[in-house]
Amino acid sequence: MSLLFSPLTLRSLTVPNRLWVSPMCMYSAVDGVPQEWHHTHLAQFASGGAGLIVAEATAVLPEGRISPRDTGLWNDAQRDAWAPIVDAVHARGALIGVQLAHAGRKASTWWPWATDNGSVPEDQGGWPTVAPSAVAFDGFAAPAALDADGIAAVIEGFADAARRALDAGFDVLEIHGAHGYLLHQFLSPLSNRRDDEYGGSLENRARLLREVTEAVRRVAGDAVPVFVRISATDHAPGGFTPEEAARVGEWAGAHGADLIDVSSGGLVAHQRIDVHPGYQVPLAAAVRQGGRIPSSAVGLLTDGAQAEAVLAEGDADAIFAGREWLRDPHFGLRAAHELGDDVAWPDQYLRARWR
Repeated sequence: MSLLFSPLTLRSLTVPNRLWVSPMCMYSAVDGVPQEWHHTHLAQFASGGAGLIVAEATAVLPEGRISPRDTGLWNDAQRDAWAPIVDAVHARGALIGVQLAHAGRKASTWWPWATDNGSVPEDQGGWPTVAPSAVAFDGFAAPAALDADGIAAVIEGFADAARRALDAGFDVLEIHGAHGYLLHQFLSPLSNRRDDEYGGSLENRARLLREVTEAVRRVAGDAVPVFVRISATDHAPGGFTPEEAARVGEWAGAHGADLIDVSSGGLVAHQRIDVHPGYQVPLAAAVRQGGRIPSSAVGLLTDGAQAEAVLAEGDADAIFAGREWLRDPHFGLRAAHELGDDVAWPDQYLRARWR
């Protein structure tokens, strides 16, 4: 059997394979409540051979939504709407996690296909945003700098959302510390201009991520895996670097994280990134540091052989993919065939199985 289709055990959870579905925002919720779209969208990947599916960036507080159409877990109605979606994924043989998120200064924005862009005005359903410092994201409304009470509320929001996620049946909790959202805003000197214990040195800039990780771990207990997603570089001068990301990954592990989900970018509006197949894999390898903490890789990984090579080189412990799953919801079954693996197919699909 290939490495890609071998199991991976994290705490008490054994994931049946290492080809996973990245969290991808659908901008289709109503008041933070997931809809039928989310049910169908996520369950299809379980039928298609995914070992683990991580649901989209889900706001821990209403003001933490990227857009008015984001999913949430700040109330029990949202928890109850997630539960049948979780059950549907489990019924199809896969595991499911949720990405807990706060968008910070990148909140209250229009969804991608809206006729407008930038920040949503308050009279059209938007809201004031917060950040480590009162520094706006290019083209967005200026945020307010979080004070001590605001920071405490964010930590409590992550813990409460984690508790609701477990009540809904999710198997994995992922903390979103990437892509220019709130925790990443604290990590990067480009957006964090504070001069208190949450700003300045890397240790201070990573303090909120460590505190959130500790809070989520307390809720998760000893059995449930906790992932942390980070952007391992800002792709911008003076920004967060891979060397800093490796240190932050170690700190996150020491405070309760079981795997670092490594991505990049998202902090500044006009980054120039050399995008090519596997372009983010070296970042996952840098954070993994020879296995000191498990990591996952992302970034234009589109076939079984390519994903297998990443694992065989020791650059990551698992593969997250996004766009390829959207193009082919049965990417897992196809990749297994490409690698010559004999994996379980849904009984309903057996007549189409390659021989």
